[in-house]
Amino acid sequence: MGMSVTISAATAEDAEQIFKLQYLAFQREAELYGNYLIQPLTQSLDSLKAELATDTVLVARLGDEVVGTVRGRVGEDGTASIAKLCVHPRLQGHGLGARLLRGVEEALADLTSPIRFRLHTGHKSESNLRLYRKAGYLAVGNRTASDGVVLVILEKEAKDATDFAVSA
Repeated sequence: MGMSVTISAATAEDAEQIFKLQYLAFQREAELYGNYLIQPLTQSLDSLKAELATDTVLVARLGDEVVGTVRGRVGEDGTASIAKLCVHPRLQGHGLGARLLRGVEEALADLTSPIRFRLHTGHKSESNLRLYRKAGYLAVGNRTASDGVVLVILEKEAKDATDFAVSA
């Protein structure tokens, strides 16, 4: 009998599993851009631990294994920034990324009632762009990251997130 994937708040004890998962999951992105210096691959464990202490971090678990994660925080301007959404390669394409995205939107909305949600992904990352568009995000601009990757910035109004959750 198979186990189901559960989504919950991350704990400090999850740091090393998140760190390893992030490194594994972002290999495909690095390969896509021919750039292994992208931020998710160069982030230190201490930096990740600091994010765990300050941000809203969710994990998807299959038994005791962390198989997905996402982070978010709400800035002073009311914009909720969502980052480093990743799913273990063997579980990609089964809706887990969408579940994590909805989960972090709901957690951030419950915490502080943000005005909008914002995230970014590389301009060549078609599967990511598809996921975000399906979730109601629209491209609002581009920027070049310090690692040289051109990022598409996407946003949606926070009211759309609750409408999406109610209609789902």
